[in-house]
Amino acid sequence: MPDAHFADPRLARLYDPLDPDRSDLDAYRALVDELGAERVVDLGCGTGTFATLLAADGFDVVGVDPAGASLDVARGKPWAERVHWVHGDATALRGLAPADLVVMTGNVFQVLTTPAEARRTLVACRDALRPGGHVVLETRDPARRAWEAWTADRTRATTRVAGVGEVETWVDVTAVDLPLVSFRSSFVVPGDGLLTSDSTLRFWHLAEVRTLVAEAGLDVVDVRDAPDRPGLEHVVVARLPPDDRTPRP
Repeated sequence: MPDAHFADPRLARLYDPLDPDRSDLDAYRALVDELGAERVVDLGCGTGTFATLLAADGFDVVGVDPAGASLDVARGKPWAERVHWVHGDATALRGLAPADLVVMTGNVFQVLTTPAEARRTLVACRDALRPGGHVVLETRDPARRAWEAWTADRTRATTRVAGVGEVETWVDVTAVDLPLVSFRSSFVVPGDGLLTSDSTLRFWHLAEVRTLVAEAGLDVVDVRDAPDRPGLEHVVVARLPPDDRTPRP
């Protein structure tokens, strides 16, 4: 089930205003060109910022997310009519036309908290690709212990949101049981009061990701630093071999 931050309509509408700087997507936009992709699946597309960005540039885009409230926000954005929106998880990729690229930006891969879940997702991504297609994902480096900065004192902020008013936000870690880290995001919203969203992320070691990718029938062809958070996370580029003839569902 998606977290309330994405599934609760009262919070989904605040996602973009509270995080307006999406320069982290610049590297993914450049990768689309670098990899020669024409049909792109944005898995875990959320409110559709990246999907609509690609649609505006003329790409054939599929946006997939399990949070209906986030998709409702996405459908209201410019160029949204050019995106094929799918409500579901990676299993919803079955039956779609083969893609050149599947991307999982932000925290999407870390939401997969067990090896079995991650493996199923990567297999579904592989099955959604044409031979020679790519999967790109990012994951934080656990050695950098990013969760140690997720405290109320360090994250508290107040943002004026048009049509809503001043929204106060902060984050508290609720449990650290590595490789899992749980935290609560709190929002004080005019008219709604205090709203919370509980989340758990898995901090994957790069060696684990490499193993999962290989088990899914993909080859890791590159591991890059995330330009918006240098030294803090890995961007993994994997490829389905161009001579792959594995039967697809």
